[in-house]
Amino acid sequence: MRQPVTRRLQAALATLALAAAAGGIVLTAPEASAAVGSATGYATQNGGTTGGAGGQTVRATTGTAIHAALCGRAAAGTPIVIEVEGTINHGNTSKVSGSSCNTADGVIELKQISNVTIVGVGGGAVFDQIGIHIRESSNIIIQNVTVKNVKKSGSPTSNGGDAIGMESGVRNVWVDHTTLEASGGESEGYDGLFDMKADTRYVTLSYSILRNSGRGGLVGSSESDVSNGFVTYHHNLYENIDSRAPLLRGGVGHMFNNHYVRINSSGINSRAGARAKVENNYFEDSKDVLGTFYTDAAGYWQADGNTLDNVTWSSPGEDNNPAGPAMESTTTVSIPYAYSADAAGCVPDVVSRTAGAGKGLKVSDGNCTVQPPTEPTPGPTDPTPGPTDPTPGPTDPTPPGGTNLSIGAGSDGSSKASGTSFGHLRDGDLTTYWSPAGSTGHASIKWDSATAVSSVVIREAAGSAGTIGAWRLRDADAGTVLASGDGAGTISFPRTTLRKITFEIVGSTGSPRIAEFETYAG
Repeated sequence: MRQPVTRRLQAALATLALAAAAGGIVLTAPEASAAVGSATGYATQNGGTTGGAGGQTVRATTGTAIHAALCGRAAAGTPIVIEVEGTINHGNTSKVSGSSCNTADGVIELKQISNVTIVGVGGGAVFDQIGIHIRESSNIIIQNVTVKNVKKSGSPTSNGGDAIGMESGVRNVWVDHTTLEASGGESEGYDGLFDMKADTRYVTLSYSILRNSGRGGLVGSSESDVSNGFVTYHHNLYENIDSRAPLLRGGVGHMFNNHYVRINSSGINSRAGARAKVENNYFEDSKDVLGTFYTDAAGYWQADGNTLDNVTWSSPGEDNNPAGPAMESTTTVSIPYAYSADAAGCVPDVVSRTAGAGKGLKVSDGNCTVQPPTEPTPGPTDPTPGPTDPTPGPTDPTPPGGTNLSIGAGSDGSSKASGTSFGHLRDGDLTTYWSPAGSTGHASIKWDSATAVSSVVIREAAGSAGTIGAWRLRDADAGTVLASGDGAGTISFPRTTLRKITFEIVGSTGSPRIAEFETYAG
């Protein structure tokens, strides 16, 4: 039986009050907006990115307090703004448990959650040798913070060596006005500054500094990990980076108005079918700033309006296809959102005055003029209601007419609870079930060939009715949201042809148990 909303909120506030008593966390009143300015680029697509807008605002001065704020919410999708001030490190970052979180020691863990903003305030926020890990999560904003010297080997280690790392079905992340830096390359124990893998989409990195690292960042962990993409990089400074600025495997990347200084080996590395739109950037004192490198799996690019200032190029080879010196385009890339690109010639000046934490969150107006950020206003790219503001819940689980297409199909998902199976989702037996390892998670039905689906029935196992709270239903091929709401039952949506459909549980009142994930053509 679900708790009334007031009881759930009282429980959440009690948890936060206990954390406050332990130190490192301060409760403040809810605010209308979660971050300064509005998301840009691909983070505006797929419903948009608003982070914790409209939720409670909490001040945290330790990593443990950040975790406590996440765990003190009513549900994993309850919006929250976490204002961070001071230095976050291994000594003050511990695991905190709760039904609305899944945290770990030694890393800021944003796992199986949604609708969160982390923003540096006051004297600034420095994550010192502590990485930020985003996994199986959506609608996340990280703004005005510094993350430095995160290691994968040596001591201490955190987040696989990534300053910010995203993986496993991540959607809609905006990282803005951050400083991400290392003190060397892999031989010194460091990995990437900004990595995405395992089906991560709709991400924007803006007005940030990435420097002093062997690897700037990647999209896709291997030549077969090509389900990522739709990433925008704009008004960033890449300085003293050996490679991966970024490395794209599959998907689409849009790079505009970035300043690249001392790219030592290779820069934008488009490979394995990736397509990059590279426009109005300023490349300086660098080598091989665009092309396909270290593989024969070709990628493609459209290059327009860039400035090359003392850029050198290697000779083409079997595993080396530099775009220069002519930088001729090999494809065309259509961009679905509106944007204004500064002329390349003013990029060094604009980026020097805007990029990085502690710069007052200043931005460009697209005409080479720096200005304070504008407050978000409702517009066509603002998100439609999501799991935290659900549309009316699904109807009682009376199956639609026709054949249950899940019978005989395949299934997979996030980590499952002990003793359960993905196969129980599609076996027609209401006495068996799949359950996620925590209070949230996702499960999918998949087919070998494209299949038309217009409705889904989610049946909870006996004894767990009413446990599932907020949810999203996704076209896993495109990454788009087909429907969202609250509670199990029948879900109808416009007929869609796909090969994989995913049911994401982003809030619950206990341990969800799905007996059947039925699919129908309608």
